[in-house]
Amino acid sequence: MTTLTKEQITSVKGRGFLLNRGTDCFSGRIIAPAGIYTPDMLAAIAACADTYGNGKVIFTARLSAEIVGIPFERIPEAEAFMAEHGLSFGGTGAKIRPIVACKGSTCVYGNIDTHGLAEALHETFYLGMRSVALPHKFKIGVGGCPNSCMKPSLNDIGIEGCRPYTFDVSLCRGCKVCAVEKACPSKAVSVSDGHAVIDTARCTNCGVCVGKCPFGAVPKDADARCRIYVGGTWGKTQRVGTPLSATFTPDEIPTIVEKVILWYKENGRAKERLGAAIDRLGMAHLEAALADDDLLRRKDEILASPIQQ
Repeated sequence: MTTLTKEQITSVKGRGFLLNRGTDCFSGRIIAPAGIYTPDMLAAIAACADTYGNGKVIFTARLSAEIVGIPFERIPEAEAFMAEHGLSFGGTGAKIRPIVACKGSTCVYGNIDTHGLAEALHETFYLGMRSVALPHKFKIGVGGCPNSCMKPSLNDIGIEGCRPYTFDVSLCRGCKVCAVEKACPSKAVSVSDGHAVIDTARCTNCGVCVGKCPFGAVPKDADARCRIYVGGTWGKTQRVGTPLSATFTPDEIPTIVEKVILWYKENGRAKERLGAAIDRLGMAHLEAALADDDLLRRKDEILASPIQQ
């Protein structure tokens, strides 16, 4: 049983330290941009675990490295040690949480540079808005394709790379064995009346068929787009994220993310997740706010306003 007071436990939780059940020790959560760790980072984390913890490091589902067993009184030493190595503890509280990404930058199914995008979002939002209090925790996940390994639809904002199916019927030769049909994992393509036909209800725009036609009917240079889910949660309260009605280029993502965060800051109530705010006010309310730049123009005003109770 812990001998620490509630005030002591709370005082370090916001700094990234979570109490280990039944002890006076804590797991300290180390944050790496997009969940990418260099050998030097890993060496520093290992040294900190040996010196200040119990020697164990646990990687969370959101790619943070938690150093286990840090005594309460040694937390300041652990913080100073990691700061000397360019790392910090954090990732807790009613604010933007660390951005996570799948390995879409290197995966054969990846349609976008997931790591590059997640690192940019980390700098702009996790670091750039770390002092901004929100109604509740706010999670952002980046996935490279509709395989959804990073579960984008279960984040407050989930970004999913895709490649819309494009087909030039004039280049289709109606092959007996259609390479595009054969490649499609969703069985959305079939050959009818001498050319490939797409069942749009089954197509997920996964991009697997892109470039598979040897005659160029499905071109190799199909532009990557991003589908955005909003309001996803998992756990005690579950809600699958609602996809926005449009898709976006990777370059457009930071602006859309910022608008959603500002909408949530302005409209969310204390302890209300984004999905609950959307259900209360309606998707039309959010989509209308994203359609212009009014939220961006009022950014300073919105960020300075108190959270609705």
